[in-house]
Amino acid sequence: MTAGQPGSFAAPSALTPERIGALGREGAVPVLPALRGLLPRGGLARGSVVAVAEFGLLCLALAAAASADGAWCGIAGIPEAGVLAAAALGLDAGRTLLVPDPGPSWSQVAASLLDGCELVLLRPPARVSAQVRHRLEATLRRGRGVLLVAGDWPGAQLRLRVASQRWTGLGDGHGRLRACCAEITADGRGEAAMTRTRWLWLPGEDGGVAVADPADLPFDIDEEPPGAAPGLRVVSG
Repeated sequence: MTAGQPGSFAAPSALTPERIGALGREGAVPVLPALRGLLPRGGLARGSVVAVAEFGLLCLALAAAASADGAWCGIAGIPEAGVLAAAALGLDAGRTLLVPDPGPSWSQVAASLLDGCELVLLRPPARVSAQVRHRLEATLRRGRGVLLVAGDWPGAQLRLRVASQRWTGLGDGHGRLRACCAEITADGRGEAAMTRTRWLWLPGEDGGVAVADPADLPFDIDEEPPGAAPGLRVVSG
């Protein structure tokens, strides 16, 4: 596959005026139930940019419900995106356009995906200029989709990050990693200004995403995870 050429089993139909009108009425792109408590509308606001600190399972989880609900999704600039892992979360590979290496024309590729997809997961190759950001945001508002950025995006309406995480399954130097419990924080601008925090199984033992009850976790969330750098303490002298 050459740079800039998407890979998929079919092509999405264009977002017609009728379709755009329907999207506007719906208001938000759906997300998995475990993620709804992190978002002001219980979903991803259409026409908005959502930035996740770095690419990982959280990015794929945010896209999974939209795809499972019938939306076309695009993934650009992330060659390591695991289709099998995403499919385990519910993402429909048959309705996903993959552009592992969009090349130097990545912004044009992203704009094309935004014209035909309701959600685009993008990792820009470098720091994005204000001019490029404004152009892609204008395209995004016309299509009423969601731009999900793996990395930094100044002015993003919503930002999410994995604050901490613990794996279960390892004993005293042996065992098998079974599940990961992650503390996710979300904040942003406007209706997303209030910081929200949730503990999630990301993934759980079944490979899915679920809310984790801190009271039922097999570890103390107030303790530093193994291998963590010790915090600085103030001592009197």
